[in-house]
Amino acid sequence: MLQAGFENFGAGLLSIMNTEKALELEGTIMSVLPGTMFRVALANEHLVLAHISGKMRKRFIRLTIGDRVKLQMSPYDVDKARIVYRL
Repeated sequence: MLQAGFENFGAGLLSIMNTEKALELEGTIMSVLPGTMFRVALANEHLVLAHISGKMRKRFIRLTIGDRVKLQMSPYDVDKARIVYRL
């Protein structure tokens, strides 16, 4: 049985641990794909498939070709990323 006030403690701790492992990179949007997916070019000319983070969806942040963005990538899959900020 959970004590009062600790219902979401585990979920918050998990998200903090995941962001510590994530790689933060910057890139430029090359193409817009269906389903709020984007093809993003990194500084080393590597192309990744990226989707918009939940907070950007909630705030209706618009992204177009040529926008510079900040990405979070997992060290385990370097072909996919999450767009967390528009620069």
